[in-house]
Amino acid sequence: MSAEHIDKNPPQALHEKPVRSPCVSICALDEADVCLGCQRTVAEITGWSRMSNDQRCAVLVLCDERARAAGAMFSVGGRSDV
Repeated sequence: MSAEHIDKNPPQALHEKPVRSPCVSICALDEADVCLGCQRTVAEITGWSRMSNDQRCAVLVLCDERARAAGAMFSVGGRSDV
């Protein structure tokens, strides 16, 4: 097989487990259509099953940022960098 036939972006490895949904079963949207439970947007929630693990990880970073900005995250022991 020639190099031009090798897929440079192979599908997700078979042994790689999918990144789990951050859903915590508190499903209510705020005025910006962001879930109060998991901090995902409606588009992120509905698209989750079609996302790659890299896309899911990027969404989780956004969820963390939204939660911190909304004051929905708390720190243990007074540390704000946790």
